[in-house]
Amino acid sequence: MKSAYELAMERLAKSDPSSGPLTPAQKGRLAEIDRVYKGKWAEREIFLKKQLDEALADQKFEEAEKVRQQLGSERARLDEEREAEKERIRRAR
Repeated sequence: MKSAYELAMERLAKSDPSSGPLTPAQKGRLAEIDRVYKGKWAEREIFLKKQLDEALADQKFEEAEKVRQQLGSERARLDEEREAEKERIRRAR
């Protein structure tokens, strides 16, 4: 006998046939996207943390807060871009 979860997953698979298993090429591309965006984030983080350290050293607390906010928004933006690109790969069949 199947569980309610298994039945729901079967219905979902029938309603969206593109949600099947990923090919090895797609898995490789998804991993590559993760690596690229991890590098982009590291680059931005280094740059912004340097600005943050400079602002704090000069006791420019308002500027430091702006840089902190920019760190958060940059992270969110890059995460959104990464997920959108990964979704495009998942949907390509």
